[in-house]
Amino acid sequence: MKKKNIKQNVNKKEFPKSRSIQILKQAKGSIKSKSKVIDCSEKFAVIGAGPMGLAVARNFQKFDIPFDGFEKHSSVGGLWDIENPHSTVYESAHLISSKKRTEFTEYPMGDDVPDYPSHRELIKYFQSFADHFKLNDYYYFNETIDRIEPDLETSLWFVKLKSGKKFLYKGIILASGTLHEPNIPNIPGKFSGKILHSAEYKSADIFANKKVLIVGAGNSGCDIAVDAVHRAKTVSISLRRGYHFVPKYVFGKPADTIGGLIKLPAFAKQLIDGFLLKWFTGDPVRFGFPKPDHKIYESHPIVNSLVLYHAGHGDIQVTTDIRSFDGKKVVFIDGTSQEYDLILYATGYKLHYPFIDKDILDWKGSMPDFYMNTFSRRFPGLVIAGMIEAAGIGWQGRYDQAELIARYIRNWNSDTLAYRDYRKSIQNDYPDLSGGFSYVKLDRMSYYVHKNTFLKKIKEQSSYLTI
Repeated sequence: MKKKNIKQNVNKKEFPKSRSIQILKQAKGSIKSKSKVIDCSEKFAVIGAGPMGLAVARNFQKFDIPFDGFEKHSSVGGLWDIENPHSTVYESAHLISSKKRTEFTEYPMGDDVPDYPSHRELIKYFQSFADHFKLNDYYYFNETIDRIEPDLETSLWFVKLKSGKKFLYKGIILASGTLHEPNIPNIPGKFSGKILHSAEYKSADIFANKKVLIVGAGNSGCDIAVDAVHRAKTVSISLRRGYHFVPKYVFGKPADTIGGLIKLPAFAKQLIDGFLLKWFTGDPVRFGFPKPDHKIYESHPIVNSLVLYHAGHGDIQVTTDIRSFDGKKVVFIDGTSQEYDLILYATGYKLHYPFIDKDILDWKGSMPDFYMNTFSRRFPGLVIAGMIEAAGIGWQGRYDQAELIARYIRNWNSDTLAYRDYRKSIQNDYPDLSGGFSYVKLDRMSYYVHKNTFLKKIKEQSSYLTI
């Protein structure tokens, strides 16, 4: 197990050395009694070293909170490291938001980095960020979490690794990301060709001289369909619903850097932006795409105008949803059918925290019931970082969430009046984070928030939880 040093804060003050203890009474499950456990009960465990994990680590460092990080890969960066066997990025992957709207404010990307960086620039950025703030020193690398359980008598948390080592922590911050568990549709019949999920996709080489069907038109699905155009014999894309398409550039500048100076109510922003979009992208229905069944911003928009370009050139055929499979034949709900050699599901991901029971996470519907999508209502020491998605929130928005978590923990450690009041809010309040938008009722939208609404509440609560 690799860990570079044991110092746990920016002042290089040493915390008490770990010691082996015996736990006589523990929670149910795989971590049994009388096993030797490393006592880290004055520390917190941060799970994951992707962008969210790094944001938490940096804020814990700044606020002098003792912690250990755990990462199953050999380095930081999470899914943005294509060499990471658990990564879901592909060779052509780039940001869909511009670097200035995505980067950590305290560590800007260099001028040599393009407006929309690829995964190659991004992994260098995260490694540089971690090196600059010496965040690697806090992490155990090449270690996979096997099990996390609460000790109901002491309110502490057991962490068991696949390697067999066991720890006891004051609290757990789950920052392991949301794009790990592929969502695979259940379609009647059997397809005799090859089926992949976008999580497995790396290169367009797999499409060479094949008839390809992409299922799903999220940002990844559209990216991959454009990739396939250059290698495949034919390319089709199957859609269940219509989408709103946003160009990456407007008047020669990244689209997300234009406007925003005037704050408009939801209905006005939808009306104006929906009208302006038709100027820049046209009507997707003209290219064969179905008419959206929702207004703009009620689902995540597609930041890709190349897919419209190729559809307009006949390189991509747009089809309806799938009814069934029959050998290599795919039957669509409009009654048409075609044969394909390869199907790639770009059908997204499901929230998944495999190392902790769903009942501990108070799972409701398709997500845990956590205050502000962040704090457990039952367990003061259980936090999820990064269980948010929002147009334009970037990594700085997640950094702001990490700062709130750090302030919460500092107040908890000192048992302040602000902490006690905040716990009452955590247990009883259900703030509306939609910003007035009626998001489509899909599992992937269940943890979607309105950026400005979410960040405003984060700022207010951080100000309340002063140190």
